[in-house]
Amino acid sequence: MNVDVLNRSGVRPAASVRAAIADCDIHPRITGTKVLEPWLSRQWREHLETFGMTHRQPFEKGAAYPKSQPLASRRDAWPPGGAPGSDLGFMAHQHLDPNNVALGILNPLTPSGQGAMNPDLSAAVTHAVNEWQVAHWTSRDARLKASVVVPYEDGEASAREIELRAGDPNFAQVLLLTRTAEPLGQRRYWPIYEAAAAAGLPVGIHAFGFGGWAISAAGWPSHYIEEAVGHAQCCQSVLTSLVLEGVFERFPTLKIVLVEAGFAWAPPLAWRLDRNWARLKQEVPRAARKPSEYIRSQVWFTSQPMEEPEPRTNLLDTIEWMGWDRLLFATDYPHWDFDDPATALPLKLTEDQRAAIFRENARAVYGL
Repeated sequence: MNVDVLNRSGVRPAASVRAAIADCDIHPRITGTKVLEPWLSRQWREHLETFGMTHRQPFEKGAAYPKSQPLASRRDAWPPGGAPGSDLGFMAHQHLDPNNVALGILNPLTPSGQGAMNPDLSAAVTHAVNEWQVAHWTSRDARLKASVVVPYEDGEASAREIELRAGDPNFAQVLLLTRTAEPLGQRRYWPIYEAAAAAGLPVGIHAFGFGGWAISAAGWPSHYIEEAVGHAQCCQSVLTSLVLEGVFERFPTLKIVLVEAGFAWAPPLAWRLDRNWARLKQEVPRAARKPSEYIRSQVWFTSQPMEEPEPRTNLLDTIEWMGWDRLLFATDYPHWDFDDPATALPLKLTEDQRAAIFRENARAVYGL
């Protein structure tokens, strides 16, 4: 959640946002596998009814850490009789309309089928989620674009799902999560990148996931706050793996969007990678260029959650290093650390810089 570092009493309310914006991280809620049944075969409906869906994690009763709010959502984001993010009309009234969202990227999370232990079940459920996104969201509101949810632990099955959605205007990107069975640069995931690049779809890599491993290098932490802060560290490991395993060199047209893990860590990570690459590059011949060059040319970052240093102007230096075309605005609606477009980015920006971050960068990355 962004720390309030200035007096915002004079900032206009969200309802008065005039310029159209792109929101690159909206979470439509799948209220349960029952809503996916129209797109599941009888085999998988019966399987879910009998066995449920087990994820790659050691906790039988769900997530290890209680969220700061129920369903990790804003207290005012609950539609009548439903869960946050489950009602398009409520979402439009509370977020899309008042904030003038012209483009919204949907990132469905649990229970999306990603990270399920049964690979065939994972493929079936992720396919159903993609059909659900079209039926309940993108076909009903042209502002919204879906992410291709894939069973990422099965690279070949993921590639088939991406190929099925290639050219479909309902879909804007492929969705992966940061916590996977192996680092995402490993060859088992390359069919995903190959299919995404061929389809012209960016790959959004969102925080969270079920890798089956502890979320820290030393084991399981004690508190939710440690998990939340750890998203940035997971994303750094993901980016390091992609660079050094040669993913960017092998797929030069691949676009990666890192979602909900901050971005101020990117310059120091790149500096450290460059320094070590200069001395150890013989070890990683598939990374033929300086790591920072891949990061600056093939990687984008969403703004939420945004680091807010003191003085705030230090953030401008970070964005300057990354490039003003690298940052995509996101709210994380309907979650508790939602960034209000009217008060986010409390920096002195030019009109061109503000337009780039809030709208134009997303249009360029997603080709919309």
